[in-house]
Amino acid sequence: MSNPHAQSEVGPLHTVLMHRPGDELKRLTPRNSDQLLFDAIPWVDRAQQEHDAFADVLRERGVDVLLLHELLAEALSDSRARAAGVHSAVDERRLGAEVAETVRSHLSSVDEQTLAGLLIAGMTFEELPAAEGQSLVRRMHHAHEFVIDPLPNLLFTRDSSVWVGERVAVASLAMPARNRESALTDLVYAYHPKFSHAARAYGAHSAPVEGGDVLLLAPGVVAVGVGERTSPAGAESFARSVFADGLAHTVLAVPIAQQRASMHLDTVCTMVDRDTVVMYPAVQDSLTAYTLQPSGDDIKVGGPEPFLNTAAEAMGIDRLRVIDTGLDPVTAEREQWEDGNNTLAVAPGVVVAYERNVETNARLEEAGIEVLRISGSELGSGRGGPRCMSSPILRGAL
Repeated sequence: MSNPHAQSEVGPLHTVLMHRPGDELKRLTPRNSDQLLFDAIPWVDRAQQEHDAFADVLRERGVDVLLLHELLAEALSDSRARAAGVHSAVDERRLGAEVAETVRSHLSSVDEQTLAGLLIAGMTFEELPAAEGQSLVRRMHHAHEFVIDPLPNLLFTRDSSVWVGERVAVASLAMPARNRESALTDLVYAYHPKFSHAARAYGAHSAPVEGGDVLLLAPGVVAVGVGERTSPAGAESFARSVFADGLAHTVLAVPIAQQRASMHLDTVCTMVDRDTVVMYPAVQDSLTAYTLQPSGDDIKVGGPEPFLNTAAEAMGIDRLRVIDTGLDPVTAEREQWEDGNNTLAVAPGVVVAYERNVETNARLEEAGIEVLRISGSELGSGRGGPRCMSSPILRGAL
């Protein structure tokens, strides 16, 4: 693989990081799905088939698809990665010393593939190795409660890391159910040979910022949504980091509604061509942006001003062309909820989109955008589309 690099949302996609859903989805029940951020209980076999088909669509377009589970297992062959992975999975304050030591001992004894699976799919008290003696923690927990929480949202690899130029930003995820995803992603970048020269642009323990909120509008211009998952402090810290590394000259902080339907900026707006976005029409006129730019050792903040105008000015173009989600307000609301805005560009004017968003896809094609349709009846149960499920690692220049 050539050195990882990305400066836009639409440059030709060469390498992408994805995670094929596995046993972690089988941990979802009506009792825990809300806590684990899923709106429905997915049919796992079908979700895997849909994900495989998505990966095949990308491979047919010449994209190298890297799978997180495989990279994690390979990284865990390094003793430092194994120690860090075990440490991240064991919460002694919750488990107590005896159970925590049992879990550490068990995780340390299994091979890399098994360990990777346990770190992702989790472990219940029932699955713990038997132990001598008494433990109040064991006796007071139900057999099916988690010793290690599963990570069903790891499917959405976009959120835990984003490449800006030649540096990777390992995100600080806001929701407790997703905290450990950053630790596993960081292990891959820190210890897998493919990323031996990877440099960090942002730390996993910084203020909350998630990859779904980060849009690389053009070389040097980054938009960051601020809402349910990315805080103002996260957006500012991220901006300072990319300015310090010379990765951008402008960061646009874009306030979005703090609600499930618009949890990230890429749920209401994604780029489909060099100067074109697909956008939820309900926010088109109200979306604003604060402009952040470096000023010596500090930053200056301007705005807020209308997002579309501010973005076009920062990108050095006359205007951003907008393609509306849906056909009418009701259809637009339905298709926005079903990730109609959450497209993945594989090249300028070529995007992957869920087939179910019929009207949005028709609008895209009428505007000259090629749409590669995939099924997402089960993949979408965690509220994420093709962009959410993919973290571009190498994109060509525009």
